[in-house]
Amino acid sequence: MREAKRVSLRLAIVLLLAFISFNQLFAEDDTILYESFDKSFDGRWIVSEKEGYNGEWKHEKSEGHDDYGLLVSEPARKYAIVKELDEPASLKDGTIVLQFETRLQKGLECGGAYLKYLRPQEAGWVPKGFDNESPYSIMFGPDKCGTTNKVHFILKHKNPKSGEYVEHHLKFPPSVPHDKLTHVYTAILKPDNELQILVDGEEKKKANFLSSEDFEPPLIPAKTIPDPDDVKPEDWDERAKIPDPEAVKPDDWDEDAPMEIEDEDAVKPEGWLDDEPEEIDDPEATKPEDWDEEEDGEWEAPKTDNPKCQEGPGCGEWKRPMKRNPAYKGKWHAPLIDNPNYKGIWKPQEIPNPDYFELDQPEFEPIAAVGIEIWTMQDGILFDNILIAQDEKVASSIRDTTWKPKFDVEKEKEKATEAAAGTDALGGFQKKVFEILYQVAEISFLSEHKDKIIELIEKAEKQPIITIGVLVSIVVVILTVFLKLIFGGKKAAVEKKPEPVAETSNTEGSSEEKAEENEEPAPARKRQTRRET
Repeated sequence: MREAKRVSLRLAIVLLLAFISFNQLFAEDDTILYESFDKSFDGRWIVSEKEGYNGEWKHEKSEGHDDYGLLVSEPARKYAIVKELDEPASLKDGTIVLQFETRLQKGLECGGAYLKYLRPQEAGWVPKGFDNESPYSIMFGPDKCGTTNKVHFILKHKNPKSGEYVEHHLKFPPSVPHDKLTHVYTAILKPDNELQILVDGEEKKKANFLSSEDFEPPLIPAKTIPDPDDVKPEDWDERAKIPDPEAVKPDDWDEDAPMEIEDEDAVKPEGWLDDEPEEIDDPEATKPEDWDEEEDGEWEAPKTDNPKCQEGPGCGEWKRPMKRNPAYKGKWHAPLIDNPNYKGIWKPQEIPNPDYFELDQPEFEPIAAVGIEIWTMQDGILFDNILIAQDEKVASSIRDTTWKPKFDVEKEKEKATEAAAGTDALGGFQKKVFEILYQVAEISFLSEHKDKIIELIEKAEKQPIITIGVLVSIVVVILTVFLKLIFGGKKAAVEKKPEPVAETSNTEGSSEEKAEENEEPAPARKRQTRRET
């Protein structure tokens, strides 16, 4: 009996070991490429020797960790490095997962931190010749400069009709996280033409490769196009409204009446100093010792405000203030009526698109190498844990075991640093506001305005004092878009006389820039240094 139990136990252990071995083998088969940079990249990754790519790559630890990565070590340089795969990886069969980590240890003002997945190169190409002209199949990862702030996904697809390769950009991609922590970027290409973009394991974008709503230009051209030879008829009337030809200007309409008139009810304030000048010679001014009247002319004291005018209601000639003229009507215009000849906005007729073709699936080019080819103004960019796999679980496991522990440590350190710096309630509130604003920027119906919103948020982060102004600006953008969605289109413009308005702060520029733009020079003192003859 005991012997039977031992046999059963041994069999169970053998089966368990076989199961584990099978799973490991399966996992290895699902991993096409995994680069952890635990060892030096020399010999495995080839640094480009092309002219202009003078940035030095280093094998360095991530700040605060014992984990190594591939480091961009110098600012304002072009970098290029590539690793060839043992065999080209097909993107047509099953799921393909592209994943890598990057940490912007000194931030990213202007530059890229993306990867290029190269298709098989032409005969004679060598890794040392890798540059921006080396053809790729997919480009994926962060890119940020000026108003550009996106996690790129670009597919270079061969047009089956022309044979030319065309770049197809993912529309409204996610934004780049705005901190200096380690982040992991994942692109999942599925056999049903679905694309998922994950940032830190969280889905930020879902798209379909064959949808014109998701890629620009679309992979499948439009079936019809406007006829380039079509011409609008001369009698085509696009005016929805026209002035009423039967309208007549009223007899009492005075177009010459001024907008403002003197206020006849106004009374000169008691104590007004009619004979006192607004300015007087500065009694404390003295003629400079080096003043030469022959060369400089007769010296006159500079003017200063008359103190009597400040004490009293006013000085000089009193004039009645102006007020709005109740009889003012401005230029008369006939009221608008529906145009009986209105035919709508003319458009050329649609004709079959000679370049149209159909696709069931994209004609993905295989991945023969992985490269990093960037130009950046910042150093300190660290790449790590580059993965190409055929199973989402492999990518998820690597995120959990390599990225998550680092991110958690960095997040806690960030909180401790903020606490040590004495971050007050307002600072904490502003940080929460910025986090919410970045989430707002990802709302789908704001996609067309995303770059502008991101630009406003980033400027507000640099100048926290304008946070309220930024909030107001973004609320205005949201309301504008919302109203357009409800009412649609633009209303007909109404001619309106300009009226003086109060100055408001413009949050589109930094506070210093706007201060320079809005600052007016102080009025110069009326000082005459010589008498004109």
